[in-house]
Amino acid sequence: MQNVVSIKKLSKIYDNDFQALKNITLDIKKNEIIALLGPNGAGKTTMISIICGIVIPTSGSVTVDNFDIIKDYRRTRSLIGLVPQELSLEQFEYVFNNVSYTRGLYGKAPNPSLIEKILKDLSLWEKRHSRINELSGGMKRRVLIAKALSHEPSVLFLDEPSAGVDVELRQEMWQVIKDLRNSGVTIILTTHYIEEAEAIADRVAVINKGELLVVDNTSDLVQSMGQKTLLIELHEAVQTLPSKLKGYNLKVLNNGLSISYNYDSSSKQTGITSLLQDMKETGLKLKDIKTEQSSLENIFVELVREN
Repeated sequence: MQNVVSIKKLSKIYDNDFQALKNITLDIKKNEIIALLGPNGAGKTTMISIICGIVIPTSGSVTVDNFDIIKDYRRTRSLIGLVPQELSLEQFEYVFNNVSYTRGLYGKAPNPSLIEKILKDLSLWEKRHSRINELSGGMKRRVLIAKALSHEPSVLFLDEPSAGVDVELRQEMWQVIKDLRNSGVTIILTTHYIEEAEAIADRVAVINKGELLVVDNTSDLVQSMGQKTLLIELHEAVQTLPSKLKGYNLKVLNNGLSISYNYDSSSKQTGITSLLQDMKETGLKLKDIKTEQSSLENIFVELVREN
């Protein structure tokens, strides 16, 4: 699949000698959703700011649709839409007028039918004659997206799109993002909600301390790096495990009524059969057994901790 954003050996060192990015190389495919995960100060915002032409890189290169962000600044900026985390809106302006005005800032001719379509796609059409200060937080977030889409960009950056949005509206926002991807827009989002990345992202890139730790398809990342946990419920509580079971690195849970065992599901020998046999020989009576797959959040925490 064609790459729409190509980042090569990108680094950024600020005047105070702080290195925000360290040789980042990343290709973003056309018509995908990629989530940038990382703790505060990891370098996510710096990377987005460089691609959008807000911050100048120290070294490396970035192209958008094969146009260099430095040499072809005007062209690349017209290809990008940016939705910032902060709700910076003209509070007393009407929704339709505000979105239309943003389109004009990019030198685009007026196109009321396009603005109408964008507002309808974002469920904002009924609010087109409302002042922005009359809208809820979730609606204001949608207006930011509408403004970013008004000049018809092919790449959309979303910085914490669900920040300050309640759970129900967050689900709606996820659907809006998926619909945008289905309409042909490539979406790069930063998020602190791990479940958001797991729910909507095609790929995940984990950044920490300016370094790119891993990039992979969301499902493949969970499958390859995630562990499975065998949860064993006992008929009677145990305070200490028999010495025969010490080598399995088990954890006693639920006041001694449950035992957990982590294993690699891709391994030929998981150790489950021998564990259950040894438990039987020690006299422990099993009440129930179930397995759980580690989540993207577990993987993210472990990657950052190791880094």
